[in-house]
Amino acid sequence: MSQYSSAEVLERVLAAPLVPVFFHADAAYARRVVQACYEGGIRVFEFTNRGANAFEVFGQLQRYVREHLPEMLLGIGTIYTAAQAEQFISAGADFVVQPIMTTDVAEACHRHDVAWVPGAMTLTEVYNAQQLGAGLVKIFPGNVLGPDFIKSLRGPMPTVKLMVTGGVEPTEASLTEWFGAGVNVVGIGSQLFKGADDVAVIAPRIAPLMQFLTSRAS
Repeated sequence: MSQYSSAEVLERVLAAPLVPVFFHADAAYARRVVQACYEGGIRVFEFTNRGANAFEVFGQLQRYVREHLPEMLLGIGTIYTAAQAEQFISAGADFVVQPIMTTDVAEACHRHDVAWVPGAMTLTEVYNAQQLGAGLVKIFPGNVLGPDFIKSLRGPMPTVKLMVTGGVEPTEASLTEWFGAGVNVVGIGSQLFKGADDVAVIAPRIAPLMQFLTSRAS
């Protein structure tokens, strides 16, 4: 189980608003990637449930994080069913992210007081996610919807906390565009890890982005 309440996790995610979205079937490589992200300033990491051995790798990552990376939150993404949510929550997931929104996953997360981040693509879905208790809603796919969608959504929904995934590039220009449009958190996947067979390139790539976000928030 997570060491933190859903409210604590949400507060920490909003304070560290760049979230890597990552899967790799090799646990040793995944540990090196998470470590490199931590060294670059990342404090929230989403491992995705996208491979046959995702649960086993996640379990190893969670143990490593708790022992070596005390400030890191490790969550699980690409969750579709309550059974999947329960499985990863039992392994210590600090938050659960969906590409869609399902009531059974919402109920599983609420039952364990684990932060639930459902996916939404329309204003109706965003509203329904809030009604089901989501403190943070994932806008996906961001590359299809674009920053202008966020600007339009902010008219009728100025206070909902939003995380966008897809279409965010690891550049100051892209971060400025998305945060300027009104998102609270960004998730970055393959763009963040492009050419990162050598994990030594990850921390130097991330550090200036985190510094930029820190300076922008101050």
